[in-house]
Amino acid sequence: MGLLPKDRDLNRPLEQVLLQVDGSFFRLPKEELNMRLDQFLSAHLTWRSRSSIQKLIKDGFVSLDPSMPGVPEGSGTWAIERRPGRHLRHGTQVRVEIPSDLRIPAPVGPLTALQILHEDEHVLLVEKPAGVAVHPSGRHVNDTLIQRIHAHYVDRSSSSRGLPRLAHRLDRETSGIVLAGLQSSSHLDLRRQFEEGSNEKLYLAIVRGPVPGEKGSIRRPIRESHASSVRIKMTVAEDGLKSRTDWRILEQVGPYSLLECRLFTGRQHQIRLHLASIGMPLVGDKLYGVDEQLFIRAAEEGLSQEDHELLELPRHALHHHAISFNHPQSGERIRVASPLPEDLRLFLESKR
Repeated sequence: MGLLPKDRDLNRPLEQVLLQVDGSFFRLPKEELNMRLDQFLSAHLTWRSRSSIQKLIKDGFVSLDPSMPGVPEGSGTWAIERRPGRHLRHGTQVRVEIPSDLRIPAPVGPLTALQILHEDEHVLLVEKPAGVAVHPSGRHVNDTLIQRIHAHYVDRSSSSRGLPRLAHRLDRETSGIVLAGLQSSSHLDLRRQFEEGSNEKLYLAIVRGPVPGEKGSIRRPIRESHASSVRIKMTVAEDGLKSRTDWRILEQVGPYSLLECRLFTGRQHQIRLHLASIGMPLVGDKLYGVDEQLFIRAAEEGLSQEDHELLELPRHALHHHAISFNHPQSGERIRVASPLPEDLRLFLESKR
């Protein structure tokens, strides 16, 4: 769980990160969590590579809270930890000083206006366009969704509440609904609903390939892929985390199908991996589609015309369509929906 300052303005460079080791973040029982420091930081500082994080640790920019488990008694102050392989337990607090040359720069130019789907004193639901990163990371540090959200609220000088905190995230190429809490208590309640699965999340996906029936339920465990050269790639494996995706056909157009998918768990890349694992990869998916080399080329030198023709879409065809949740203040069941975006709608029309 991130413990970033409540009112930190993401229009400014990030200078320090304060994190707490939390088993629920990794879907693990507290007593089973025993994670390497570099592995823990890689899961949170997603804009840095594992090797650069290890260098950050060895250079003395990472400290552990002396009051937390795993730090010798009597330290008195934050203790610098230079061992990337240091194991952490649930509850340990970790402080990272971000050197100036590694800081995410402030956004350049004006920020795009938010498309708000629902807003009250406690919750905010916005539409994230495809191609917009949720948080600044890697090469995508300008005009991110969280920067747009924070700018929207910073401009409201009369507001006494803190800046919104996201309850979940979407991949950069995925479009659709993103939910945020506008109060600390609201954010915690929304996060709890995601962790417990008491909310209902529906996605629309366009897949290519034979569909095994009118509907189905995929219950295959997921973990990081150790065989792939892409660090973020996931795989189906018996020693992975329990995962469930239910799907049903909404429309079929030749070899293409529009599916409605319901997430019962929220693993990284879950829908993309689950559908690909039964022979129905998302149209446009560079990582779980035809060849992961498409993902690597897109990140490095760019895609060729042949690559684009193979993918058929410049992004993977996945849209967070609807979410139902209990309002953190009133307890009322709220449902918000977002229609299939124009690029995916036009793709289907072109195949009819």
